[in-house]
Amino acid sequence: MEQGYLEYFYKYPFQNGFLIFTIGALFLLTIYHFVLFFQQKDKIYLLYSGYTFFVILSQLRHLEEGFIFHLIAPIKDIALFPIVSTEIYYVIYVLFAIKFLNIETHYPKWSKYITRALKLIMIYCLVIIVVHLFNRSDKLLMNGYFVFTILMSVLGIFSYIPFFKVRSPLKYYIILGSFFLFSFSVVSLMIYFEQIEQNLPIEPSYSILYVGFLLENTLFSLGLGHKQKLILDERNRSQQMLITQLKENEKLQIKVQNQLKENVKAMEIKAEAERLKGFQNQYDKELAELKLLALRSQMNPHFIFNSLNSIKRYIIDNDKEKAVYYMNKFAKLIRRILASTMEKESSLTDELETMELYMNIENIRFNNTIDFRVDCQKGIALNSIKIPSLLLQPFIENAIWHGLSLKRKDKLLSIELSKLGRSTIRINIIDNGIGLHKSKQIKERKIHKNKSLGITLSRERLEHFSKKFKGHGIISIMDLNELTNKGTGTQVQIDLPIK
Repeated sequence: MEQGYLEYFYKYPFQNGFLIFTIGALFLLTIYHFVLFFQQKDKIYLLYSGYTFFVILSQLRHLEEGFIFHLIAPIKDIALFPIVSTEIYYVIYVLFAIKFLNIETHYPKWSKYITRALKLIMIYCLVIIVVHLFNRSDKLLMNGYFVFTILMSVLGIFSYIPFFKVRSPLKYYIILGSFFLFSFSVVSLMIYFEQIEQNLPIEPSYSILYVGFLLENTLFSLGLGHKQKLILDERNRSQQMLITQLKENEKLQIKVQNQLKENVKAMEIKAEAERLKGFQNQYDKELAELKLLALRSQMNPHFIFNSLNSIKRYIIDNDKEKAVYYMNKFAKLIRRILASTMEKESSLTDELETMELYMNIENIRFNNTIDFRVDCQKGIALNSIKIPSLLLQPFIENAIWHGLSLKRKDKLLSIELSKLGRSTIRINIIDNGIGLHKSKQIKERKIHKNKSLGITLSRERLEHFSKKFKGHGIISIMDLNELTNKGTGTQVQIDLPIK
């Protein structure tokens, strides 16, 4: 009895419901992942739903009734023949696998080569279809499909090299799913030719193929679920790290506040106006430096992460010379930043060198398209002039990310130093970006508006620094559109007292 049932299941998939079950399962996967695409806004779900949809189209010719048949029947002729649907789902499968394993991120060169080869194969298929529409030659279509199969097989072997190399547990879903479908497809094809040769029905070959489809898509669905879990785990880890950092900052804030309260209490006990004023000034200065220390301690973790990520690209591309070059510059910049936390002031020479290092690292992410220049008027003794450490950094950062990053080409950022009389050095930071007003307009349209803490802190630090001199430190920010014959961009003008 059991043997008779298995034989019926094997020989008559079109009559026993196995075909309907397979198409129904694929149809549910198509709808489910299509809905996920609109919910998650991730193209990987759109690619997978497209893959399963065209698999359904390739097998719809064997279905003569039912809900899915009548639902898709009006559009199934768009694919001309099942061969065309098969070609389409092969192409979508390769794109899905590249996206699923993030090959474009881990191995960008491999991704570029595979994508170019896939475009050429797609152009070839399109030419065959257009020619077929004119001469209606089924033989041409079959021969074209035979060549397509050979090309896709070669591309598949080539594509699996980065699939095996990628360090992710997700690769096993793709590898095993593809292995199952390939193995069952080969067996199905062998049975198909054997049945044809013996003049027997070809349905048994489809039973084997449908088992392969179900195994493959089961693994792919599990893989998508696993991928979503990894994304959620990473997001939870990031949130936990942020919460931990916020708690530590809160503890630091409480500690600083308690210390400051004790200082204020000690000053009140002394009851001497002049000493009280002196303590108050010291308090304000230390508070500004504590703000700077807190700002540096969390100095743009994205900058550090993105810098290391950019250097990693050179390592992946096997460009050792550039990787070592930028790693040395990055290490030197970090050492300077750490040293600046110990020194409240630095020489103008050291400050400019630090800014040049910072600019070199940031410029990696722009493929070194930003032209950075430092112009200094003759007669300025940079080594003997003091400046608050990292005073220029927030303005350089703003020029890059709010001005130049939104410009396509001819990006220029310059620092110009000139002497105003005997007691002041003027430092101009000029970029030819989109300009101050346009940047503010873009910022106003954003949902989350972040206040520029770095610029506010720089004004406070320059004010405290200036108390040692007769002159006053002044920071002015201007849109170049408001200046005569200056073009577009932003100019930050810093008047630094020196005597």
